[in-house]
Amino acid sequence: MADKQDSDRIKEIYKLCKGHFGDVRFVGIKYHNKIGWIAKAQLGAGFENLTADGKTSSDALRNLRARVKKIIKRYNGV
Repeated sequence: MADKQDSDRIKEIYKLCKGHFGDVRFVGIKYHNKIGWIAKAQLGAGFENLTADGKTSSDALRNLRARVKKIIKRYNGV
């Protein structure tokens, strides 16, 4: 199988968020001059945005995925 692309990572993060939080408005990446790459998941229904940054777009998406999984794990542990 070929290496994962950023689009595959975005779809995976979207599925994770959709399954746990329900309403997902946006999952994507953008480049900021001073910070670098920023991955963002914009959730609806009272949740705020989740963001993570990285040196590359893939790093930012990996960090966001890890953050989402950590939140889900913490929520399920309560």
